[in-house]
Amino acid sequence: MTTNRRHDIDALRALAFLLLILYHVGMYYVAGWPWHIKSPHAAEWLRWPMVIVNIWRMDLVFLVSGVAFGFLSRGMTPLTLIRQRAVRLLLPLVFGMAVIVPYQAYAQGVANGLVAPGFAAFMARYLMGGPWPKGAFDGSDFPMTWNHLWYLPYLFAYTAVLALLAPVMRSAPILRLRGAFTGLRRWRLLVLPALPLLVFTLVLSPRFPATHDLIHDWYLHALYFTVFLYGYWMGVDEGIWRELARLRRWSLALAVACIAAFVLLRLSGADVQVAAWATRVLRAAYLWTAIAAILGFAHRHLNRPWPWLGWANESVYPWYMLHQTLIIAGAVALASLRLGPVLEPALLVAITLFGCWALTDGLIRRLRWLRPLFGLKPVGRVGIRTSAPLPKCLRTPDRYGRKVGPWPSGK
Repeated sequence: MTTNRRHDIDALRALAFLLLILYHVGMYYVAGWPWHIKSPHAAEWLRWPMVIVNIWRMDLVFLVSGVAFGFLSRGMTPLTLIRQRAVRLLLPLVFGMAVIVPYQAYAQGVANGLVAPGFAAFMARYLMGGPWPKGAFDGSDFPMTWNHLWYLPYLFAYTAVLALLAPVMRSAPILRLRGAFTGLRRWRLLVLPALPLLVFTLVLSPRFPATHDLIHDWYLHALYFTVFLYGYWMGVDEGIWRELARLRRWSLALAVACIAAFVLLRLSGADVQVAAWATRVLRAAYLWTAIAAILGFAHRHLNRPWPWLGWANESVYPWYMLHQTLIIAGAVALASLRLGPVLEPALLVAITLFGCWALTDGLIRRLRWLRPLFGLKPVGRVGIRTSAPLPKCLRTPDRYGRKVGPWPSGK
């Protein structure tokens, strides 16, 4: 069975996670920002490009996930939905924490001088739950760490909350609120959705800095769940998407103005308290107008069945799980070659992309038992297509030599 697809949302999801790969390569090189390991080629100039992207990158991912959840949840009971999401999100999380993430912790612990070299011995100790010296690596206070996989438990939590609140979400007051949101037009669509984000930034941001530990991350939860809810509400409403497309140039102009003022204020040396308040206001305004611009331009230019889209949608989940470990492994391997601040990052991006492609297309998608561990549906399972299939010349041969097209990941 096939249905009309929102190809712009499928494309945005793939492009957002590709941006995430480039962002995490940047984290290795940007000066002054802590990360698991850091390059000796620290680059000061990277800070502002990273800030400009960092403000909205994960909010966009959660909004797109909210749109996808809206499609996915139709016709499913809350418990069925939660059970399906647990398999598709928590099983890869556990597998990733046990198999994919440990090398990141090992490399960081060795770089910090708090873990002895020898990955086999580290793995044995890691799987037994440590213990580790304090600060050995990110998450060393816990038996295992999820590092960059934090998105999976957060997404599962938001999914479960909305699924359990399904009767409330269908109540008359909430339906009126949803109708008011999707009915926003002109300047109201660019201003009013930013107001809750502004309140969270002013009230919660100073008290709850980002932790990604799920329990104490109230500022990020407020932001991410709100934009997830926005995406869920926007879903199939054609009016709000047409309005976003119509306002796309205004959204972009406002986003550029907000981030320019944000950067200038940060560089101006203004009074600390005044600057802190003003930059939070500008941050919230930039966050929503940037997302509105991206959604508007995507709906205008990406809403078509691109030939690469089916392959990309199946590849996103494994690439997301693999990419950061490949970045760190590549960085460790390249460090001793001293290739310099231009060739090394170029090779690191190439190694990461090639490694994600080779492992996903050459191994993960071919082995039935590996597919669910990376969030993919079983081969042969019939479902709603995410987009048009790849041309025959681009389809991947399966282990029997047959040319097969990608199946939708559905995440």
